[in-house]
Amino acid sequence: MAQADNQVPDVCDETCDGTLPSAVQEVKQKMIEVDTASDVAEVFKALGDPTRVRIIFALLQNELCVHDISKVLEMGQSAVSHQLRYLRNLRIVRRRKEGKTVYYALDDSHIEQIFAQTLQHVRHH
Repeated sequence: MAQADNQVPDVCDETCDGTLPSAVQEVKQKMIEVDTASDVAEVFKALGDPTRVRIIFALLQNELCVHDISKVLEMGQSAVSHQLRYLRNLRIVRRRKEGKTVYYALDDSHIEQIFAQTLQHVRHH
């Protein structure tokens, strides 16, 4: 009888000879650089905080100023501003100043796609 998926060990059986050496070499040649992997991990780390996720979701709907985001999230402006600075440093959001008001929006369509795909994945289950 087959084991349930959560009971399958995460190691190869001792009789495993691995994949074809040419396939392993091909994957190794295409492997992501360590610096790039770190940058990708930082984006996912940013998405690992519920407050930042809520900010991104709000900005997915519309460009907003810090005051508006604070009202939507029911948080203080300084806490929101701190999170926005973190997201801006990772180029997840961008800002635009109009007079004395600073508006925030998602930086580009890649962020929108990543977020939408992740949200769709979570809602699918």
